[in-house]
Amino acid sequence: MIRSSALMIIGVFAFIGAIGVTSCVNAEESGDAVRPPNVIFILADDLGYGDLSCYGQKHFSTPHIDALAKRGLKFTQGYSGSTVCAPSRCCLMTGLHSGHAVVRGNHEIEPEGQAPMPADTKTVAHLMQSAGYKTGVFGKWGLGGPETVSEPIKMGFNRFYGYNCQREAHGYYPGHLWSDNTKVLLPENADEQAGQYAPDLIQEEALKFIRANREQPFFCFYAAVQPHADMVAPEEYMQRHRGKYGIETPYKKDYYRGQPEPRAAFAAMVNVLDDYVGEIVAELDAQGIADNTLIIFTSDNGPHKEGGHDYQYFDCSGVLKGEKRDLYEGGVRVPMIASWPRKIVAGTETDQTTAFWDFLPTMAAMTGQALSQPTDGVSILPTLYGQADQQQQHDYLYWEYPAMEGRIAIRKGDWKGVRYDVSKYPNTPLELYDLKSDVGETNNVARRNPEVVSQLDKLLQRARTVPENPNFSLFKKKAIK
Repeated sequence: MIRSSALMIIGVFAFIGAIGVTSCVNAEESGDAVRPPNVIFILADDLGYGDLSCYGQKHFSTPHIDALAKRGLKFTQGYSGSTVCAPSRCCLMTGLHSGHAVVRGNHEIEPEGQAPMPADTKTVAHLMQSAGYKTGVFGKWGLGGPETVSEPIKMGFNRFYGYNCQREAHGYYPGHLWSDNTKVLLPENADEQAGQYAPDLIQEEALKFIRANREQPFFCFYAAVQPHADMVAPEEYMQRHRGKYGIETPYKKDYYRGQPEPRAAFAAMVNVLDDYVGEIVAELDAQGIADNTLIIFTSDNGPHKEGGHDYQYFDCSGVLKGEKRDLYEGGVRVPMIASWPRKIVAGTETDQTTAFWDFLPTMAAMTGQALSQPTDGVSILPTLYGQADQQQQHDYLYWEYPAMEGRIAIRKGDWKGVRYDVSKYPNTPLELYDLKSDVGETNNVARRNPEVVSQLDKLLQRARTVPENPNFSLFKKKAIK
């Protein structure tokens, strides 16, 4: 993978920051007899900023996730790695933003899977293993198909159960799942039958992993598939929501399964996800390890509009502009909650900016390890501990999306720059928004702030490296003069 000198410099500073925070953590923990904390990272799929009642959802409630926020820290400026599934997960796993990560889009491979990461990729799971953690991933992988060099077991995970391929994960009643490297057939779902709801199987395997590792530190990456289309939920959940959301517009089957009640289905899907979170917390309590477990809950990108989902009715982006595949705030700003009893002050909120590439350096700091690789992230351990004055800040945040004619975005402080159609018009004027006064990105103030535009343009020129995979190139077409 190509690395710029700027990226290496970022890595050095992140390394220094990790050492500083680690020394604080070690000093704090030195008097404790407890083992290192467990970590559970729960990643919803296509859940928008406004899809939780603790973030303003009015049509239905999410009591278990709300309870997680009440016992922990709620981020108002948390960002995903990308605006679609695979690259967002790559940013999370590697600590690199989408201008440096090797996976920058949803490139499919046949017969199953997405573009793999290189064999020598070091993930946060590798880092946790080196700290003595048992590691497991449950749900959707999407970062390298079966028998490729980056299937989960080769990327630092001791246990995998779920969908290898995100394309397969569009169905909630699939013909098979994967258990480590073994294909597990689900004959109840043959011929498009809805016999076995796969997320229930995934949930049970995640709970088994927690129970099996209650005596040792573990890292559980729970990559849920809700509420991504298909718009499907078990009948018992549909009964709770049927008829509550006005007149339904039936969705006829095409790529996705048909759904006569897509509004009820969406609310039911989020209900299922919320109950799963409640079950995980209850399991931690039952095993007596809740107080020593850090839970992070978030989403991989903004809300989708496929399969009949009426995202506008539910106001899924909240006050934000855009949705999935956008690089406006609605596409990349996501709900984010961190709960860690005795460490994180309950019922708190922060406007600290953080993005998926912060997770790896945060885990390095928490486990007392020096970073052995470049990263675009910073440890947010001080923010989790309520030590805002010790929090290292990003110079800027950067996103790119090679599909839809190419899109890039950058945030520095409260300034947000967005440029679309860069594969056709690489020099199109940068849109500029002041997020402090205009979080909905309704007023392009570029003409009034040419010096800010110039600064962001200079940052954009050095914010990315050329991707190894040509499918992720931003510049597939010649510029039109």
